[in-house]
Amino acid sequence: MNKYILNILCLFLAAASMAQTPQEGITNTLPAWAFGGFVRPAGVNPVISPLDHTLFKDPMSGEDIAWESNDTFNPAATLKDGKIVVLYRAEDKTGVKIGHRTSRIGYAESKDGLSFTRNKTPVFYPGDDGQKDFEWPGGTEDPRVAVTADGLYVMFYTQWNRETARLGVATSKDLLHWEKHGPIFRKAKNADIIVDKFHKSASIVTEVKNGKQQIAKVNGKYWMYWGEYGVYGATSDNLIDWEPVVDNKRELKAFISPRKGFFDSDLTECGPPAVLTKHGILLLYNGKNNPSHGDKRFNRGTYSAGQVLFDANDPTKVIGRLDVPFLRPMEDFEKSGQYVDGTVFIEGLVYFQNKWFLYYGCADSKVAVAIYDPSHPGPADPLPSL
Repeated sequence: MNKYILNILCLFLAAASMAQTPQEGITNTLPAWAFGGFVRPAGVNPVISPLDHTLFKDPMSGEDIAWESNDTFNPAATLKDGKIVVLYRAEDKTGVKIGHRTSRIGYAESKDGLSFTRNKTPVFYPGDDGQKDFEWPGGTEDPRVAVTADGLYVMFYTQWNRETARLGVATSKDLLHWEKHGPIFRKAKNADIIVDKFHKSASIVTEVKNGKQQIAKVNGKYWMYWGEYGVYGATSDNLIDWEPVVDNKRELKAFISPRKGFFDSDLTECGPPAVLTKHGILLLYNGKNNPSHGDKRFNRGTYSAGQVLFDANDPTKVIGRLDVPFLRPMEDFEKSGQYVDGTVFIEGLVYFQNKWFLYYGCADSKVAVAIYDPSHPGPADPLPSL
């Protein structure tokens, strides 16, 4: 082989190697107020995948169900007894597509946040109780969980009866045994404008105190962000009963909305519990790319993760927002599953060993983790080359 042909072959092989590298792209630098970059630990993900052999006697049908056999995704996360606990949505095989199976919530715990031991049966599910009209047959979906200073766990989740999605709330002292309290807006003075209309995805405000992440108050009240077609707000005095924020026309007030031409052009769906920082209130959210008028650098319909910063004194006021995602589908397990356009759907964020562990759903099929070390901040996921 002559020298010229050898050089051409080397260049070809180098180009092929670069094209297959998942980190190839444009460096994505984050502002000082943002969290990240989040790094996917090597050789770990996905941390939770479907299992066919775990059976559960369903109280509604009376049958033994392989409750986590089809998909395990969209996780909440918190700490208990020095361990990370992930509460993940699990779908059985009773239906044919997303939203047409029954979802239940499984329990997994870890000493290091990377390797998990799972319960064989779900810890939260539709039953013959006061919430069955809201939760059956669709199930209990997409949990977010946070804890009070005195150890009460509060979980917000989607009640899905295959007609209307509603935000429900439940509480627990051990993450295993739960008390359901029903739809969060059922006692609101403005309940008529929201309680029987499609609404989901709640991110309660938390803070880190003495090294522990806990539920916080904003201006004397508990505060949450919620919604998927815009980011809305709600307040509470007791964590159970919530009042949506409305404008002077008694209409729901969106603080941010989808943006044409951006990665979040279709949806701005609230992610894990928001965090009160020295810069303000930081909300991590899920952006869906609109197939016709989104950011053409990303797949049509893909879910990526964004961040928005709100004023700590006025939690309705936006003071910063990322124009590109900090986390996007890049790995094979984030682009293969029941959502083939690619999904990183963030719902669990927990402060552990001075780092932030972010748990997310992958293509609506599995659970993965990415870690942000504030002492060694790096770039966000690189952007696709133009």
